[in-house]
Amino acid sequence: MVQETVARVTARIIERSRPTREAYLSRMEAMARKGPRRGALGCANLAHGFAACGVHDKAELRADIVPNLGIVTAYNDMLSAHQPYEGFPAIIKQAAREAGGVAQVAGGVPAMCDGVTQGRAGMEMSLFSRDVIALSASIALSHDMFDAAVFLGICDKIVPGLVIAAQAYGHLPAVFIPAGPMPSGISNDQKSKVRQLYAEGKVDRAELLEAEAASYHSAGTCTFYGTANSNQMLMEAMGLHLPGASFVNPNTPLRDALTAAAAKRALAITALGNEYTPASQILDERAFVNGVVALHATGGSTNHVIHLVAMARAGGIILTLADFGELSQVVPLLTRIYPNGSADVNHFSAAGGTGYLIGELLKAGLLNPDAKTVTGAPVADYAKEPYLDNGELKFRDAPSASLDPSVLRPFGEPFSADGGLKVLSGNLGSAVIKISAVAPERHLVRAPALIFHAQEEVEAAFKAGELNRDFIAVVRFQGVKAIGMPELHKLTPILASVMAHGHQVALVTDGRMSGASGKVPAAIHVSPEAQAGGPIGKIRAGDMITLDAAAGTLMVEISPEEFERRELATCDLEAYEHGYGRELFHTFRMVASGPELGASSIS
Repeated sequence: MVQETVARVTARIIERSRPTREAYLSRMEAMARKGPRRGALGCANLAHGFAACGVHDKAELRADIVPNLGIVTAYNDMLSAHQPYEGFPAIIKQAAREAGGVAQVAGGVPAMCDGVTQGRAGMEMSLFSRDVIALSASIALSHDMFDAAVFLGICDKIVPGLVIAAQAYGHLPAVFIPAGPMPSGISNDQKSKVRQLYAEGKVDRAELLEAEAASYHSAGTCTFYGTANSNQMLMEAMGLHLPGASFVNPNTPLRDALTAAAAKRALAITALGNEYTPASQILDERAFVNGVVALHATGGSTNHVIHLVAMARAGGIILTLADFGELSQVVPLLTRIYPNGSADVNHFSAAGGTGYLIGELLKAGLLNPDAKTVTGAPVADYAKEPYLDNGELKFRDAPSASLDPSVLRPFGEPFSADGGLKVLSGNLGSAVIKISAVAPERHLVRAPALIFHAQEEVEAAFKAGELNRDFIAVVRFQGVKAIGMPELHKLTPILASVMAHGHQVALVTDGRMSGASGKVPAAIHVSPEAQAGGPIGKIRAGDMITLDAAAGTLMVEISPEEFERRELATCDLEAYEHGYGRELFHTFRMVASGPELGASSIS
């Protein structure tokens, strides 16, 4: 039985989306009816398509009797999460030959690292990069050479962009292949303490760099539960990974076996065989509700409130903030992974991982169990974990009990009654807050506003000793239309330091926070944004603001009459340091939607 709220929200999304979803599926069905497209290419076109192949693969593609697998990769060797992908094409090509097919690298997509660009000019390109990735991947698949695709991507905007592209080519099967997290380094608590000490001027840059390097120390995804690892969990819960694939470390025999198996599975579900399973059939309303539920249950990244909406819209599905809010009320928090706890994703995996988590959600009726997956089995069969038996990849039932209740708990004994991701509303518009890592006594903050138009202004005020008091930092003109909605994670150590000295502190912003945002109460994605004339632009220094996560409200204590009379603040964005994307995406920003529509979503 599916839990009542989950069933109701799923049905509501289906009904709301009916016109756009039917139009999308009609387009995908028309593309699928044309069959494998490679055979329709002219001889010159086809010759271009296989000119660089080896003798065997060229003969197979000339004959047009085998499936061809397109590899879309986000490989680069600057990102630790994506460096392992260097060797994946060779594994995939060999697996394809063993399965009687061919594989080609269709194209690459850009993959920037928010960890490198935090607080830098490059961060202004971050959110926009998702749509660049979607377009790049679509260009890679535009050649009509492929019968299925595998997508190699891990981090922040990269996976959402790849999913949007998979939806655009939804008549093709799509399998996502992760690379896995790096082994654990120093604890996240240790790293955070050093960051806070550095913000306070109590340790120098050398000590800070030593701590950071001991945390981010090898190939693989960063081990905290930010947007990157939330991506991987989502791909599994939504049926685009093989079961248990998300958090297997890179450069291990099990990781390589899962990569080969994913390639073979992609070839098995093309229209040339008997198990045709296009991406458009997997990524339906049930899958997206399952993704939102899993996000809540794990205390996942707030960035996915934006990304999931955009990903859904690419397939004609209309997902709203209200859906997130309603599901949050019935989905408990079952994990404690940093920043929601001290454990990292390797500890989570050792405690039972995604297999145990999915099993608990299924038992509680919180997932749509009949949602399709790339394996051919429904998601009800995903309470599994992979292992090697004499070198052969096999799957077994996930543990029936958590192996570490401090990290992963059963549905009946949650860490909290909800996942901690809340939707706020009030006279400042709508916003999102993640409170799974925020102490209960800080879920309600009432304090006077301090106004900032750049995170550098907050940093300067902190260094000048001007923040030793109760306040709510209003950091505005950070939205999509203003400067691209950069993450403001640079503010976390500063505000955490003030909070640690006993002050009431919160953040209200039309920008974003990192998926690693933690113990500081932060109302983010405030919409409408200041640059679009949102009421956040009417706040003045000293106005009392109440942020009440329990009640789901965000209010400035001004009479409606006075609030109506107030002029909107303006911001001379030219006065601030330009990010690299300021001019590049000028036109795009002017037509970009607000966060309630998935920011700059392709639809």
